[in-house]
Amino acid sequence: MTLREKPPTGRRERNKQRVKERLYTAAVELFVEKGYDHTSIDEIAERADVARGTFFNYFQRKEDIIGAWGEQRRARLVRELEADDIGATTGAIAQLRHSMAVLIDVNQQEPQLTTAMLTAWVKAGRPILEEPYVAQVFADIVDRGMALGELAPGTSSLTAGNVLRDVYLGALYRWAHRSPGTAGALAEELQQILRLLLDGMATTNAPDARAAGHAPTQ
Repeated sequence: MTLREKPPTGRRERNKQRVKERLYTAAVELFVEKGYDHTSIDEIAERADVARGTFFNYFQRKEDIIGAWGEQRRARLVRELEADDIGATTGAIAQLRHSMAVLIDVNQQEPQLTTAMLTAWVKAGRPILEEPYVAQVFADIVDRGMALGELAPGTSSLTAGNVLRDVYLGALYRWAHRSPGTAGALAEELQQILRLLLDGMATTNAPDARAAGHAPTQ
């Protein structure tokens, strides 16, 4: 539940970061316990052991906690993709699978928090208001796949990215509604969906297609 940001250098900045982390942690704990709608800023400040006005030094509104949560998840996706550097050694299809695996892991590590924050995210209208960041991550990989001849040319990479994001969120909503603690349920559904989509997008030049025994296009 920690709010991870670039470590500040000065003592004052470190203290400010610690207060912000306390507020963030207090808020998400309360969202899990009571729900987003039933949690007040006063309660967040009290649990973080700061004055109510201190909250507004770090977050303008309660829903800004949701934005911080989303940014934290996006940063982790980028970090893991860059750390693994999977795109440099494998094809775009493998990279799409890996990206989805990272997202699955992020959600399954804290299922109750995911459910609480996903509910808050929807209630705050964030699916409409926020830029579809994950869709762009997918779109960039699709672009690379078309350049490499793995994915069918002429496909709109942004459309493909949006479709991948939409099916990811759809599976996430269903998982959160059913039983978010069920091990493997989210991974199983997303792997099946991804396989169906990639079967339609991949060319016979794709590494996965060759491994399945299809002859390369001449």
